[in-house]
Amino acid sequence: MSTPKRIRQAVVPELVQRIHRYLHDENVAPETHITAQELASKFSASRWTVSKAFERLAELGIMTHQKEAGYRVAHHAVLQPANSVASASAVYLRMAEDRLNGDLPEHVTEVYLRKRYQLTPANLNALLHRVASEGWIQRRAGYGWTFTATLDTPEALEQIYRLRLAIEPAALLEPNFHMPADEIRRLRRMNEEILTGHAQTLAPDVLYERGVAFHESIAKASGNPFILDALRRINSLRRLLIYRSMGRRDRFHGQSQGHLHILDLIEKSDFVAAATALKQHIQGAILDARADVAALSKA
Repeated sequence: MSTPKRIRQAVVPELVQRIHRYLHDENVAPETHITAQELASKFSASRWTVSKAFERLAELGIMTHQKEAGYRVAHHAVLQPANSVASASAVYLRMAEDRLNGDLPEHVTEVYLRKRYQLTPANLNALLHRVASEGWIQRRAGYGWTFTATLDTPEALEQIYRLRLAIEPAALLEPNFHMPADEIRRLRRMNEEILTGHAQTLAPDVLYERGVAFHESIAKASGNPFILDALRRINSLRRLLIYRSMGRRDRFHGQSQGHLHILDLIEKSDFVAAATALKQHIQGAILDARADVAALSKA
């Protein structure tokens, strides 16, 4: 069943802010061409919704539109995150923490959530759309919403990492693996920025998306759509427990150094060594996850 148009329309304001923040955080160059399909996949939204967000961004002078050329980042765009972006992100993270702490009942109504988080109906619709697209809440038959219990346990998180350990290194060994040079440059810049201080300043959901971008880019470069689809499902489900473990931001330096090493090997077309390095990288993440679980169990 397709999402009603009124709900998709309600999502547009926050999606405008999320795209604006993405353009800022990724330092997307002026005149860069961006398609609705590209961001629909990234933000788990429909192309219609992204197109409406593009229209609004064009009105704000952030993007330009030409009938034959589509949408591009405006040459003089002011790419800075707005206060509403930070506010929406804060509510989202608070809701995630409340869910993990057991402070939210399994079944909730929109009236309850709107009062608890002091949201307008439009902002609540946008929040619920985002959370539902990430797989940790679903609409109840008839009335209200139900939080899923798929990945709110340490055991589930470790199982997810073991699955990643099985499929991600294999992506590098696919016969049609190819990562374009511009994609390697983009990923390299993202990780170099983390090493120069962004690990301490970026919001947890942004840091998470940067890590996801690296690993999903490898899956996409494999040329095997089933690997990419599996990894996207995994990443959308594990984020709750990941957010909680982001207090130790120093670890992002090590993760980014590992990413850069893997990119070096990909540039050299040494895919066997890259697969080995990626396997070791994920094994390190498993050890970090176990340490987080131990620390949280004592808290």
